[in-house]
Amino acid sequence: MRDSAHGVIPRTTTAAAAVCALALATLTACGGSGAGGGHDAKSGAPAARPSADPTRIPGVGDRLQRRIPAATRQVIAVYGDGKDAPGATVVLYDRRGSVWERVRSWPAHNGKSGWTLDHHEGDNRTPVGVFTLSDAGGVLPDPGAKLPYSRSASFAAPHTWGKSAWHDFDYVIAIDYNRVKGTSPNDPTRPQGEKKGGSIWLHMDHGSGTSACVTLSRPAMEYLLRTIDPARHPVVVMGDKADLLA
Repeated sequence: MRDSAHGVIPRTTTAAAAVCALALATLTACGGSGAGGGHDAKSGAPAARPSADPTRIPGVGDRLQRRIPAATRQVIAVYGDGKDAPGATVVLYDRRGSVWERVRSWPAHNGKSGWTLDHHEGDNRTPVGVFTLSDAGGVLPDPGAKLPYSRSASFAAPHTWGKSAWHDFDYVIAIDYNRVKGTSPNDPTRPQGEKKGGSIWLHMDHGSGTSACVTLSRPAMEYLLRTIDPARHPVVVMGDKADLLA
């Protein structure tokens, strides 16, 4: 994640230095090292049991279940390993009629310090909750995303970071936490103020915890970009397993 405002595309040669400075400041929130490989995983998230209610997302209690909009037909569920743990499993669910079907799952990472119900800038924790997904972007060309996709070199991680981190933001999907929907993930506007953090994304994995984002392998990001459809009103439901069940 980039838990700070993102850079904007330079419009003039004279503005280049200022833009680079802004980009560097806004990139510090995600931190990390390079895109991780990862593979499709079939474990880590609560498995649907024959007696489970198929009209509910597994492992999600009433508090968050009620926050999933009635119109939503796609859910990315992020099951954190623990309150203070950086590991997670991401599961994509698709709603067919009234039934939620498990589509794919992947290993993932979240904030290096775990999860929080009250996220603040610099706490290195990922916010627990239900958030819409409206916009995407990255350094690389659009891979066929259904969400609006903004390509810009300003997404690139600074090369002062370790080399393994340079591709962290090749693909990103903005999580609609403290941001303006319908804008590039790079838009620095924070409606709730700077102290509440922001620029929290799904992006490429670097093999360890983040400052608040959720990270996946490149194949997982490409799949999600090509699959998440705004017409299906997608949301992400995320948190450690205990808070998800609350």
